[in-house]
Amino acid sequence: MVNRSRRLRKKLHIEEFKELGFTVSWSFDEGTSEETLDNIVDQFILEAIQPNGLAYEGSGYLNWKGIICTQKLGNCTEEHRDIVTKWLETHGLKNVKASPLIDIWWDELDF
Repeated sequence: MVNRSRRLRKKLHIEEFKELGFTVSWSFDEGTSEETLDNIVDQFILEAIQPNGLAYEGSGYLNWKGIICTQKLGNCTEEHRDIVTKWLETHGLKNVKASPLIDIWWDELDF
């Protein structure tokens, strides 16, 4: 094992500075209006992401893909995955998928 300084470990986001998150994807029904898409994504951010200290980076139209991590330095949990997937499923979204927890700096993203 390479002996790296605390400063370097922090800069590289490794060991005690590793950050866990997960990827998420979902689909809207064909023919969903743009207004409905915008409203549901806004609701998702306001109800599932922000109140749980999470951040979402992603995009889409009828098919969305993105990554979720914590707003502050830290790790997502299985509970966060459950909150996000349940919210999406209970709001009628289709093909909801969340990856296992991953190292958001070093693991390959899987959509």
